[in-house]
Amino acid sequence: MASPTVGTDQVLVERRGTTTRITLNRPDRYNALSLELMDSLRGVLEGLASDPETRVIVVAGAGRGFSAGHDLGEMVGREEAFQARLFDACTRLMQTLHRVPQPVIARVHGVATAAGCQLVAACDLAVAEAGARFGTPGVRIGLFCTTPMVPLTRAIGRKRALQMLLTGELIDAPTARDWGLVNEVAPADALDDAVDGLARRIAEASPRVVALGKGAFYAQVDRVEDDAYAIAAPVMAGNAASADAQEGMTAFLEKRPPVWPA
Repeated sequence: MASPTVGTDQVLVERRGTTTRITLNRPDRYNALSLELMDSLRGVLEGLASDPETRVIVVAGAGRGFSAGHDLGEMVGREEAFQARLFDACTRLMQTLHRVPQPVIARVHGVATAAGCQLVAACDLAVAEAGARFGTPGVRIGLFCTTPMVPLTRAIGRKRALQMLLTGELIDAPTARDWGLVNEVAPADALDDAVDGLARRIAEASPRVVALGKGAFYAQVDRVEDDAYAIAAPVMAGNAASADAQEGMTAFLEKRPPVWPA
């Protein structure tokens, strides 16, 4: 069994059965993504990647909102070398969200703006409270949200992404759901129930198959159709011959719940 993953002052870790919740813990700064926080979050994610007890990861924010994005106070007056290091750390964090085998759910309340919106878009799934708001307002302060643009465009498409990027205006949770930025919207007092319910449904499946499917999804999603099938077909063939799929198909035919191999 993997050793428990330990958080930091800025990133808290809590295990809830098969789900591990990671909480961004800079409530006094609206969970601004400092270099330290991003490095800590990436380290926690990488530690959980090999943890067999964790089948789903939830990323949440402490205090009044999810995250207001990068820590501007950390960026003012700094040389380009520091800025490059900061955005490299951000890029590595967002890529890690896709590379860990477990599905990652963003639990969003309050605001998720700039790199905070990027974090939501980069998570595999997202559930938001009804009052949550999302935006990429960097253009209004002379800092175009170029890196947030990457997962945002892939989540909601070009026209909608450009509307958010060029105007800096916030969108509400129902709009974010309609546009594909979040999967579900729940009342504030039911947000945890909605997140936990989604996590439980995912955890019912074989963790090996979920990891296999997540990896294949990101390997093919931005490829042309022929290349996507060239990736997906061998993965599915190998999956079909695996012990998990054989057990699952047999259980379906026998009308019983599957018992996933250890």
